[in-house]
Amino acid sequence: MAANMRIAVITGTRAEWGLLSPVSKALAAMEGIEVKIVATNMHLMPRYGNTVDEIVADGFDVAERVPMDDTDGSELQTAKAMAQCLRGMAGAFSRLRPDRVVILGDRFEMLAAASAALVMRIPIVHIAGGETTLGAIDDSIRHAITQMSWLHLTATEPYRERVIAMGADPRRVINTGAIGVYNALNEPLWPREKLAASVGLAFERPTLLVTYHAATADDRSPLEQFESLLEALDRHEETDVLITYPNNDPRGGGLVELIERWVKANVHRAVGIPSLGKTRYLSALRYVSAVVGNSSSGIVEVPSMHIPTVDIGTRQQGRIAGDSVIHCGVTAGEIDAAISYALSDEGRERARQASNPYYKPDTLDIMVRAIAHP
Repeated sequence: MAANMRIAVITGTRAEWGLLSPVSKALAAMEGIEVKIVATNMHLMPRYGNTVDEIVADGFDVAERVPMDDTDGSELQTAKAMAQCLRGMAGAFSRLRPDRVVILGDRFEMLAAASAALVMRIPIVHIAGGETTLGAIDDSIRHAITQMSWLHLTATEPYRERVIAMGADPRRVINTGAIGVYNALNEPLWPREKLAASVGLAFERPTLLVTYHAATADDRSPLEQFESLLEALDRHEETDVLITYPNNDPRGGGLVELIERWVKANVHRAVGIPSLGKTRYLSALRYVSAVVGNSSSGIVEVPSMHIPTVDIGTRQQGRIAGDSVIHCGVTAGEIDAAISYALSDEGRERARQASNPYYKPDTLDIMVRAIAHP
């Protein structure tokens, strides 16, 4: 291991930090490793809960804060915010002088961070490359970051093979399993009473955890698709509903307003929360009956909790999924039918028996050793 290696970990959302937090802690505990957290985008926005505070609560000083304007779902504003992020990352890297930059996934601010690191000749460690999500521009962003990166940590063997097929050196492409699955199986979780008091739901009736993001490569309106989801939820009055806010993706403007309006009209059984954070989110998976929406978490982490996932539309299309994942279309009828199956005895039993293709027992150890290797 190189002496005094400085590693910059880039994070822009609460979900992403939930994945990167144990990696950052394990790296920081290693002799000769200095971890520098660079926070940007949604972490710094009051609208999304100022989740930079979660990084500090995890015991880290935030070395650099790279502010971006809130895009509010506008494609033009997203492009301008990317330029803002690239400039800010260049300044942050010039001050931090990291030996490596760790980037997870496929969001637009990560493309800006990777672009700055590439031009400044800082080796990029890319987590979760090789995956396919045909319903979002994230698919193109993910593959672009793969081409810029020096070390690749993939979540399954087929994803590893895809990265190699894209031209990466096989010696620097490692199947680690998904860090989110490691978190789900190792995070100390809250008891029901503590979680219920925190979010405002009792978790005594069947409860659905809903997260819906704009499918940025789908020509159909995200707002219309989300309204269909809300109509389907209206057909399941027997359930309580916990909705988390979407990311500030292009074409996602108006989703938060729809959530707030629907929750207000269903205050007897619904709660909307900008960010649950890692521990509350994983704790909620212990007590909810199913996860509904189009988040990658429903594909990757949730199957290890042995509850059903209702995956709506095209956003995750192409991603490897276990048998507990129920894919459906975007009409209210299709979503309603998928939720009904998820809540049925057959759907619950299918989830209980399903294995998770993203699971490896030693994911964190493999990741940390690879990142810290000279």
